[in-house]
Amino acid sequence: MFSSLLIANRGEIACRIIRTARQMGLRTVAVYSDADARALHVRQADEAVHIGPSPARESYLVGEKIIAAAKATGAEAIHPGYGFLSENADFARAVIDSGLIWVGPSPESIEAMGLKDAAKQLMQQAGVPVTPGYLGANQDPAFLAERAAEVGYPVLIKAVAGGGGKGMRRVDSAADFADALASCQREAAASFGNDHVLIEKYILSPRHIEVQVFGDSHGNVVHLFERDCSLQRRHQKVIEEAPAPGMDEATRAELCAAAVRAARAVNYRGAGTIEFIADASEGLRADRIWFMEMNTRLQVEHPVTEEITGVDLVEWQLRVAAGEKLPKRQEDLSINGWAMEARLYAEDPAKGFLPAIGPLDHLRLGSGLRVDTGVEEGGEVSPFYDPMIAKLIAHGESREEAIETLLEGVDQTEVWPVRTNAGFLGLLLEHPGFQSGKVDTGLIGRDLELLVQAPEPDNQELTEAAALLAASPGSGPWSAALGFRANAAPRAEVRMVDDQGTLHRVALDEVAADHPAEDVLVFDAGFARRYTLERVAGGSHHGAHDGDILSPMPGKIIAVEVTEGQAVTKGQKLLTLEAMKMEHTLTAPFDGRVAQLSATPGAQVQVEALLARIEASE
Repeated sequence: MFSSLLIANRGEIACRIIRTARQMGLRTVAVYSDADARALHVRQADEAVHIGPSPARESYLVGEKIIAAAKATGAEAIHPGYGFLSENADFARAVIDSGLIWVGPSPESIEAMGLKDAAKQLMQQAGVPVTPGYLGANQDPAFLAERAAEVGYPVLIKAVAGGGGKGMRRVDSAADFADALASCQREAAASFGNDHVLIEKYILSPRHIEVQVFGDSHGNVVHLFERDCSLQRRHQKVIEEAPAPGMDEATRAELCAAAVRAARAVNYRGAGTIEFIADASEGLRADRIWFMEMNTRLQVEHPVTEEITGVDLVEWQLRVAAGEKLPKRQEDLSINGWAMEARLYAEDPAKGFLPAIGPLDHLRLGSGLRVDTGVEEGGEVSPFYDPMIAKLIAHGESREEAIETLLEGVDQTEVWPVRTNAGFLGLLLEHPGFQSGKVDTGLIGRDLELLVQAPEPDNQELTEAAALLAASPGSGPWSAALGFRANAAPRAEVRMVDDQGTLHRVALDEVAADHPAEDVLVFDAGFARRYTLERVAGGSHHGAHDGDILSPMPGKIIAVEVTEGQAVTKGQKLLTLEAMKMEHTLTAPFDGRVAQLSATPGAQVQVEALLARIEASE
């Protein structure tokens, strides 16, 4: 076993790898960009090396800098984590050629499974069933449209080099194909440097089921059972669980055997995941499950597999990279209980899940859970990287117990002032479809409006918040109107505004509170609300013109669909903003006309920059 390890990553996964490496007695080296100078993974490592500016393309994606950091610190091995360079065959080869140990599969295996079209062709040869579609090299838009029509709508356009939900579009009709293809190719080129796509039949009752596989350099390959990752939003996983609900032993055996065949077909070494799509319209059946792709790295959701098998997958990765045999044989592995993971993101579900950035002034993550995180209170969520705050993981003897434990932990989660999806996760865990195990990838989309609605504050919450605010030394005539009546205690009507701009009037019998405050924070089932005194005469509390279209985050304008003076209808696309490697469409809030247009294609904009202004129709 080598004695030192450099982690070529950041955040949660870097902290996760450092934890196991330390338990194994290894010296750890972190790398960091300008934005991560005070990050948790930097402080946890034994040594840290600065590798460049904040943008990933100038730091975490520059393989030469990472290899140089390993050389300079005497690190013997490099673990890539997930994302960034983890599935870059050229980087893996450069690490090996420089005399370092690569903690991952061979460059040849990465190349074989790196492009979705070639991987599917290889799987067909290995006897692994694949989803119907077009996998060829012809990328002419008209030709692709013809193939889509042959496959039959709906279809899925997928970047051949894609991952993480990027470069992927569902298309329901031929009329929508050209626009979806162009958008998919733009996103794929920006995220992966490759705009080639494949066409795949879209399964109408799909479940996303994947199998964890592991191989060593001695010819051994095992599986560690399946995970269900069907709860997705825009093809990004939200909650994962292991094992898959409704999976019988015969189907599990056939599915896992196919996964092992897939790994053997590329002489796989290390941790990998074989992803399948299942048509669940008639339950889980082996003849209705098809190969989608292989991820040649550790998955974000690997903790649920660890929880049900008792295996530390990072430890296995390090031992296999050092040339050791797999610590266990297939017959030594079994399923123990049930595990679930929820991804806590800095994003605002009420505003279309737009990523949120800023300081983490208040951070409390639920008790009774395994929490994998790369941030802490006092830190911040940067605009440069994935906005995941933590992974909340629960384990129980049964699925019901795992849900209950995870739900309790989510309910206890408190984050401020950054918005999170904690409340959304709680509502999702309580969803009758999820509770019954009848999940598919469309569940969130079908009930999205219900899942993003914060509960209305009850009278007790409003009264307690008003009492605290009314006693504040800053209270004034705009916030409380005092009145008297014979033989009665003083009454006050406290006017306060929550952080969504809603005005609340609360009548109090006594203006008293133990702890006067200028604002009050309330956390309820994962949702956060802040109340402040209403100090504006006339009751107006809108800070901006209702028709102002503001940039929700720093980004680049990649398309403008309207002109100044043009009439628009509610929901009409106005422009497209690229931020955090994703495209975000901004639409008209109501019928009207474009009174002002400040956005131009190619322009870089800052958060809350005025992009357009819509005037309502008379």
